[in-house]
Amino acid sequence: MAIEVKAHITGTIWKIEVKVGDEVEEGDVIAILESMKMEMPVETDDDGTVETIHVTEGQAIKEGELIATLAD
Repeated sequence: MAIEVKAHITGTIWKIEVKVGDEVEEGDVIAILESMKMEMPVETDDDGTVETIHVTEGQAIKEGELIATLAD
């Protein structure tokens, strides 16, 4: 089953903290969003392996947009 990690706010992808194939645990930071001059971490709610990263650093995204997909 695929696990989707989505943006919780509208902003810009400041930094991607993982790469495809990385093992992550609940609470790990997947990416950092910049919004209104503040850095906001995007964390995973589940354990899994990073399967796909759907964004690039510097990309503007909207709330609810897919950032990464994990395989459990």
